[in-house]
Amino acid sequence: MAMPMAHLVSLNLLNTNNSFKTFSIKATSSNGVPIPSSSSNSAASNKSGGGGGGGGGGPVILELPLDKIRRPLMRTRSNDPHKVQELMDSIRVIGLQEPIDVLEVDGVYYGFSGCHRYEAHQRLGLPSIRCKIRRGTKETLRHHLR
Repeated sequence: MAMPMAHLVSLNLLNTNNSFKTFSIKATSSNGVPIPSSSSNSAASNKSGGGGGGGGGGPVILELPLDKIRRPLMRTRSNDPHKVQELMDSIRVIGLQEPIDVLEVDGVYYGFSGCHRYEAHQRLGLPSIRCKIRRGTKETLRHHLR
């Protein structure tokens, strides 16, 4: 019988007064599969990015302040105002249903999708947005910028 493996994970979540609150969660595995360990205090430090090295796990869902997300492709196209308005109406009533995808490279967050959802949050005056964060390398970032 395999001995259970344990790992302590810390999560930073944005609370209602726009400050981060840290929670610790203890995860155990009794099937012998190692639980990936984190190597820094970054929100997604133990997650690997699509195509960018790094060890273990998948994306993590966190609420991030809008001003912490860089939008490098924002000027390359304009959003459909009707779609943004529809999203604003929906978010007002039921909240954001699908998080935006964010790439974290060296502690900096880059948003490449979810442009309409991001703009809807901005126009509603919301301070943060739910994100699916993947960790990547500078090479991964260069690939997204091509």
